[in-house]
Amino acid sequence: MSGTYLGMPAFPKAAAVSTQNAQLRANLTHATHTIRDKRAKAVAELADWAELRQAGKEIKDRTLRRLDHYLLQAEAAVTAAGGTVHWAQAAAEANRIVADLVKAKGEREVVKVKSMATQEIGLNEALAAEGITAYETDLAELIVQLGDDLPSHILVPAIHRNRGEIRDIFREAMSRWGRPAPEGLTDSPAELAEAARLHLREKFLRAKVAVSGANFLVAETGSLVVVESEGNGRMCLTLPETLISVVGIEKVVPTWRDLEVFLQLLPRSSTAERMNPYTSIWTGTTRGDGPSDFHLVLLDNGRTDTLADEVGRQALRCIRCSACLNVCPVYERAGGHAYGSPYPGPIGAILTPQLRGLTSEVDASLPYASTLCGACYEVCPVAIDIPEVLVHLREQVAEHGTGHRAERAAIKAATWLLDHPAAYRTALRAAARTRRLQPRRLPLPGPAKAWSDTRDLPTMPEQSFRDWWKTRGQENTP
Repeated sequence: MSGTYLGMPAFPKAAAVSTQNAQLRANLTHATHTIRDKRAKAVAELADWAELRQAGKEIKDRTLRRLDHYLLQAEAAVTAAGGTVHWAQAAAEANRIVADLVKAKGEREVVKVKSMATQEIGLNEALAAEGITAYETDLAELIVQLGDDLPSHILVPAIHRNRGEIRDIFREAMSRWGRPAPEGLTDSPAELAEAARLHLREKFLRAKVAVSGANFLVAETGSLVVVESEGNGRMCLTLPETLISVVGIEKVVPTWRDLEVFLQLLPRSSTAERMNPYTSIWTGTTRGDGPSDFHLVLLDNGRTDTLADEVGRQALRCIRCSACLNVCPVYERAGGHAYGSPYPGPIGAILTPQLRGLTSEVDASLPYASTLCGACYEVCPVAIDIPEVLVHLREQVAEHGTGHRAERAAIKAATWLLDHPAAYRTALRAAARTRRLQPRRLPLPGPAKAWSDTRDLPTMPEQSFRDWWKTRGQENTP
């Protein structure tokens, strides 16, 4: 598999293939059920979870309403603390900024903290085109990179791989990227983790430039926050001389008091932990402590357009916990790659089409990659009503699509009929009088016959509601 989502088919075609992969489905079922069961127990520990969830929703909505204000406040704070702020309207601009910063340091390699924003813009591929190698240091991201694969989950990018597959990837690919896997490596989790640790250690100690994202950006002080479970992020954020952070503009929160709410919501919803083992917070630069050169790249890349949509903007509340993926029956069966985006699952089905636009076959198919069961909304820690946005986006797809000629003709006829009350009343009366002649099923030909054979047409009443109401009014007249 190539390292890019470009050229992937629409969701129905991709899912038709992935759902036939028994090993993939087994891996996903085991992993998602394990994660969501642990999450449910962690959330149940808090009696005020519902109140925390509502608080997170309200903080995000309040911030989005004044996003311009908080972004300028954050820029001023980061600059005052010794950092440099760059604004990137699109992916290409962000990639160019990062590549130029790395080359300005005379470097040809960077270490990376796991970052959805950099996956979104295809930073690794853009840097490679400039002769710069980006080394992923998150364990799951490392597995994906070594396997020339694509991430399939927000929290656990290699969730589609089992331990045996990971062992084989380490044995075959580690030597091409640096230190080879130990001899006799087994699929023991401890041995796999140790192999990754040894492989990455030399990169941590050698790298002069690191690239990260951020889970949150606190506007009042310009502080950035990265939460993680392995410690690789802490190594990237503290050891290199230069740190470049690519952060979506929606990641800003106004105050430290607001941050406290999300530091309770995020770990329980994502890793089912009471708090993340590593919570790294930095503000600009400090002499003798961490990187001496810090750059913040604020990324738009479709977020402003999303913000303008009163229904769709709630997707910008997302804190990338991935809880919605772990309860989604569609994701569990189809897998993350079928979504054709770094953002898979329910949140990807509403976020990707808004960030990229509904212009491609892939993006137009994503709002339909759901049963609308509502499980995603129930577990979302910031109460994003994903089913509502899915229906909203389906409406947009329908408005911009051409549709089948028979469908267009039917809609056109119905529109004319509903616009002419007299004709509508005549049609209702005619339908009532011919009710005994009407078929119980639609006489559809070909493949559509299977659909009609399992669905009865509704029984036509003897009289229309209008005629019934008119008669009732006469009967009740004194």
